[in-house]
Amino acid sequence: MKGRCIIVSGSSSGIGRSISEILLKAGAEVIGLARNHKKFDPESKNYKPYEVDISDTKNLSQTFSTVLSAYPKVDGFVSNAGFGDFKGLENFSSDKIISYVNTNLVSHMILTKLIIPKMKKFNSGKIIFIGSEAALRGSQKGSLYNTVKFGLRGFSQAIREECSGSKVHVSLINPGMVRTNFFEKLNFSPGDDPSNAIEAYDVARLVLSIFEMRDGTVIDEINLSPLSKVIKFNS
Repeated sequence: MKGRCIIVSGSSSGIGRSISEILLKAGAEVIGLARNHKKFDPESKNYKPYEVDISDTKNLSQTFSTVLSAYPKVDGFVSNAGFGDFKGLENFSSDKIISYVNTNLVSHMILTKLIIPKMKKFNSGKIIFIGSEAALRGSQKGSLYNTVKFGLRGFSQAIREECSGSKVHVSLINPGMVRTNFFEKLNFSPGDDPSNAIEAYDVARLVLSIFEMRDGTVIDEINLSPLSKVIKFNS
């Protein structure tokens, strides 16, 4: 991984933070995109933090283009940023629906649109989308979350086909519940037993493996599940 430049969105916490940490340890240069970098300071000269608000889709193209202009060659992109919100559909306002889809799906599309030409120019690069088990089956109170994850899965499949004539690889990782701060503002979380949730480091190791895999093999999609799925509801 030494000498390779990887962009990670949502790099300051949760899965994105673990991915950034493992890539830095492997010797990569990590371009971190996040709203608040105070949560994560690896004190590494190979970590380049950029303040980017992916929910601001109107200005996202201009902001990200500035980031890309600073790096002539990007070897990888981990599209990870997002958040969960689980309620019955009637409890979301129209504005909230639009905002949620923009942040959790449209932003991934915009960032990918801008990075693909750079990768195609060098006929190399790997794009990894961090999806969810919610992309596989609809669930109660998951109308918005299922929608964006199903959308991201379809998007990754379509982009893989669009890039099939080049050496740009597109992969999708669909984890089940991962023990991170994702659940801080939700009324449920994984059970307390270690087998009840995936650890962020497990996802990060998989990301590293995809980047280290030879160019002749493409990982299309991987689903991850906790050994024993238990949901704990907060009082």
